[in-house]
Amino acid sequence: MRFSPTPLWKEAPFLRLLIPFAGGIISQWYMQWDGFHIYFWLIVTLLGILLFNFIKINRQFINYWLYGFLLKYFLFVSGVLLIFLKDVSRHRASLLRIYNESHTIIAKLEEPLSPKLKSFKAIASVILKTKDSLLPVKGNIIMYIQKDSSLPRVEYGSYIIFKKHLQLIKNTGNPGSFDYKQYCLFKGIYYQVYLKSGEYKISSTKKINTFKKYLFDTRKKIITILCKYIPGVKESGVAEALLIGYKEDLDKNLVQAYTNTGVIHIIAISGLHVGLIYWILGYLLTPFMSREKSLWLKPVFIITGLWLFGFLAGGSPSVLRSVVMFTFIVLGESMAKRISVYNSLAASAFLLLCYNPYWLWDVGFQLSYAAVLSIIIFRKSIYNWWFIPNKTLDAIWKLITVTLAAQILTIPICFYYFHQFPNFFLITNLIAVPLSSIILLCELLLCSVFWLPALAKIIGWLVYWLIRLMNSFIEGINNFPFSLLENIRISILQLCCLYFIIICLSIWLLKLKQLAFIGALSGVIIFGLVRIHLEFVAFNQNKLIVYNIPSHQAIDFIEGKYYLFKGDSILLENDFLQNFHLKPSRIEQCLTRRDSLPNLFHKDFYYQFRNKSIIIIDDRLPEIIPTRRINVDIIIISKNPKIYIANVSKFFSCKKMIFDASNSPWKIVKWKTDCDQLNISCYSVSEKGAFVMNMN
Repeated sequence: MRFSPTPLWKEAPFLRLLIPFAGGIISQWYMQWDGFHIYFWLIVTLLGILLFNFIKINRQFINYWLYGFLLKYFLFVSGVLLIFLKDVSRHRASLLRIYNESHTIIAKLEEPLSPKLKSFKAIASVILKTKDSLLPVKGNIIMYIQKDSSLPRVEYGSYIIFKKHLQLIKNTGNPGSFDYKQYCLFKGIYYQVYLKSGEYKISSTKKINTFKKYLFDTRKKIITILCKYIPGVKESGVAEALLIGYKEDLDKNLVQAYTNTGVIHIIAISGLHVGLIYWILGYLLTPFMSREKSLWLKPVFIITGLWLFGFLAGGSPSVLRSVVMFTFIVLGESMAKRISVYNSLAASAFLLLCYNPYWLWDVGFQLSYAAVLSIIIFRKSIYNWWFIPNKTLDAIWKLITVTLAAQILTIPICFYYFHQFPNFFLITNLIAVPLSSIILLCELLLCSVFWLPALAKIIGWLVYWLIRLMNSFIEGINNFPFSLLENIRISILQLCCLYFIIICLSIWLLKLKQLAFIGALSGVIIFGLVRIHLEFVAFNQNKLIVYNIPSHQAIDFIEGKYYLFKGDSILLENDFLQNFHLKPSRIEQCLTRRDSLPNLFHKDFYYQFRNKSIIIIDDRLPEIIPTRRINVDIIIISKNPKIYIANVSKFFSCKKMIFDASNSPWKIVKWKTDCDQLNISCYSVSEKGAFVMNMN
């Protein structure tokens, strides 16, 4: 670990700006200050800073802390104000405030259509049309257009006119599930719509941004070249993701294998790719260093090349963070000044958050900075553990130390978000990182010589075999027993404890501070106590969960740390559906599957779980109506049974009816109307999210 004699806050002054600024961003998101208070405190702070500069110099020196406090508070309020202004829903012209079902929608595609299984998808901006006027609004929508052979040519900048009702983007409500609504909110997207053939018209008018169109056309051209010369669907999909971050053609099972083995960063463009582009550009432009008058050309071309690559790669937070970081490095080198890496990191983070403060919640953003910071702090100390005189072995050891160092600060984030740890990450990174770098260089060469078909075909086959080798290696490691440590659950408090422990242990090992060791022990104790509390809660839980999985029945009976599943067998065979919908809930509640539970009795469609009686109807009702209605607590209706609520009420006297997501929307609407007429409480899982009932 590197300890500088110069205090970090002096070596990296941008860090002193970043911390209060980020604090303000977080504060506004969770506390939601109103505009009056934000502007009031901003003006008060500015006046305080202004007045401080008018007092005598000696008093300024004595009260320097006050100036520092005012400056930091100004940055804090600036972060608050930035989130306030970025929140599109607050604007008078927000789509959320203005839109109603009477409006005709004029949607402009802000990107090319991307193919899905049964539809095309794109983000679109919106203009609302009334009888008298056109209303431009703030906020975007996601459009899904049904695949149709008669679909007219639709591309970036096209206008699509329709009157179909927009649907608010909602979460599934499944416990522990991905917060898709917040993800879209951060992108200014509030609605979605699915358009079938005949439900829309294509306007002949188009409006495009020349630069964006150039980028989209270039991406399309690159994808065409890669698909043409690299045989194999899986291989060309990896090639597209590796070079320009296009992930639509990636095989889902292959992506899971890359995730499980700890090398997902290879196909998610990050600092590795940007660093390689930086090295290539620097090498190609070395001749300019020999001429004094043309020295300025090298940084200009390198920075231009880095930013062009960043935009072609989709402009994700990880790419832009790396591009901004390397831009600072290039500028520092061109000015022949030594710039602190910590300051460059803090400056790049500050600038990126000024552009989009919501990136603070982006997992890729967090992992990028954690990995780079971890390498800067720990790599040298780890490298010094072992002196290797052989140059080849020493180069391998350097690569290992980079991989090991990067894991130290990223492991807690991986535990918190992904609940798993790849046990063989060192082996996979040792092979996959150099191999992916060679593949990337070959892809760049392929795109440079595509106009020579014979040579391009040879390079394409080389790329194909290299990617196939890498995929086979990753999939092979993924199939090893104990290759993945799964089902790790930690809370936000435990996440903070892990970072506190890492910091204290680092200081204790490298500076031999006894107090730091005591601090680490305290962190371990707190972490353990939180874990004990979570285990206690898990042992005493008793729940019924009806999951929100479109077109599928999925029900968990939970008793303590065990669950019994009732649902479609296809869910047990589909890893993607399980990982996305069911696995997060079971990890959050520390659950293990069982075929029976002590307090659960069931026969046919009747379930008695602790003190609740539950009926699951997923087929026709018996034709013979009983003489006396059976009292039940809950009726769950699944799989579109041909029933009428009035007939159900002749069989059962129930307190609540649950319609799960395997039912057709039109049937749910009909059943809800019938429930209202019969004064029966009902709950639609597809509309309100997963149904969770505590049985304690």
